[in-house]
Amino acid sequence: MFSKLLLLIAVTCAVKASERPRGVSPTRAGSYQSGKDFTCLDSGETIPWQFVNDDYCDCKDGTDEPGTSACINGVFFCENRGHRGIYLTSSRVNDGICDCCDGSDEFEERIKCVNQCDEIGRQEREEREKFRLLQEQGYKVKQEYMQQGKRTKDEKRSRLSELEKQVTDLKSARDELQRKKDDAEGPEKEAKEKHEKAWEELKAERQALKDREKAVGVFAELDINNDNVVDFVEMLRHSEFDIDSDGSVSVEEAKEYLDDNEEVELETFQNKIYPNIKDIYKSLTENGQAPDQPLPDEMATPPPPPEEDASVPRTVPTPDGPADGSDIDDDDDEEDDYDKEDDEDEEEEERGEEAKTEQKKEEEQEDQMPPYDAETQKLIELADAVRSEYNEADTKVRDAENEINGLKKYLEVDYGPNEEYSSLRGQCFEYTDREYTYKLCPFDKAVQRPKSGGMETSLGTWGHWYGPEEDKYDAMKYENGQSCWNGPSRSCHVNLHCGTENKLTGASEPSRCEYQFEFTTPARCKHPQDVPTAHPHEEL
Repeated sequence: MFSKLLLLIAVTCAVKASERPRGVSPTRAGSYQSGKDFTCLDSGETIPWQFVNDDYCDCKDGTDEPGTSACINGVFFCENRGHRGIYLTSSRVNDGICDCCDGSDEFEERIKCVNQCDEIGRQEREEREKFRLLQEQGYKVKQEYMQQGKRTKDEKRSRLSELEKQVTDLKSARDELQRKKDDAEGPEKEAKEKHEKAWEELKAERQALKDREKAVGVFAELDINNDNVVDFVEMLRHSEFDIDSDGSVSVEEAKEYLDDNEEVELETFQNKIYPNIKDIYKSLTENGQAPDQPLPDEMATPPPPPEEDASVPRTVPTPDGPADGSDIDDDDDEEDDYDKEDDEDEEEEERGEEAKTEQKKEEEQEDQMPPYDAETQKLIELADAVRSEYNEADTKVRDAENEINGLKKYLEVDYGPNEEYSSLRGQCFEYTDREYTYKLCPFDKAVQRPKSGGMETSLGTWGHWYGPEEDKYDAMKYENGQSCWNGPSRSCHVNLHCGTENKLTGASEPSRCEYQFEFTTPARCKHPQDVPTAHPHEEL
């Protein structure tokens, strides 16, 4: 019975197909009735039936020549049994190229077209079935994504509401601790400032004492003739007093450092002169001069003759040796003396270094402020305890505010009509070609880096969905990437495709500074009921 029914349908279709003029689709067959005048489908003119497909264009809309190339605006329908019907522009009829898989567009004897519709149809059906299975498998994963996405969104909304209530209480507690902290830090600050002021005064007294003591030494160094005054002549030997840097210290320059005096005594030197020269003063040794270098002529005075001690007998050397008759030291004795002197010099140098180190330690200890007294320390401990409580409360407030900001940012993003794309957030995917490794972090950024290594180049940060109006979730746009040399900022267009896994499958640069990624994800798969099992006719 079933086979007879199929046979009846096939015969009926064949009859109807034979009744239709060449190039007319089944949907338009009712407009073409053999033997009756034909009315142009769009322009409305009426012509005799024999004018249809006579290879002459009578209708302005070209509908009278569905099976020829006479009308430039005509269309030809390929039946393509075993595959699917399609429309061609009339210019492709009898042009020597087989456009219909059944060859019906080339009906002249000179062209022989092989009917390939069954094979093409079979291949296409197989591809459609693969596509349908892919969509079906991907959609199962997508359903999990949707459930998880909705659950995550609900949890974040709930958490946001909870935190917004908590942060009010946390701020109140922090404000109360702020007041306690201010109350505790006032007495603490006052006590510490009092202690530190006393210490600074003590240090100043110590420093003043050190300066006075050092001033005595400097005074003695400057008082070359030991007359208990320092005059301008004695200042001439110190090049650090050369104000105009002309290579010598003039009388005027020397007097200027002596506060316009020709000479000063120790007390005046300590109080007025030394404070002005202590930062620049250098001893003669530091200046590269010998301390016993002769004085200028105006300072030179003959030294007093040395007094002889009558109790010490004078020895007069004789040609044969010393007057006291002692033996002359040989060379070995002299070498021993030199070695002993060297050892003594080294020991003296070591003792000097040790003394300097010890002195430095003592000075460092002297510069350290003494501990606070017990009362001040108690105030510090009390303030520290309150500060610790305040800092802990402040950290809780800041952590809550940061979490609130993060939740708001998450909830502001469009993750698809059913939150299916939210599963991609926080993940990154890579694709490597011959030169670069590309990375896509959905809802965050797109970057590239040389395959050989090096810094990442930003191709853009998440912007918005970039698909057409009827399906905006078809693509993503990442914008404001790193600027190209003498060009615009980089951007990246990501095409989304259905797949059983999340995977970056391709990357290219179709135009300068504009990149294109191909990305498969189950979130892009459709419900199996929405996947067409057959292709509709491709109408022009």
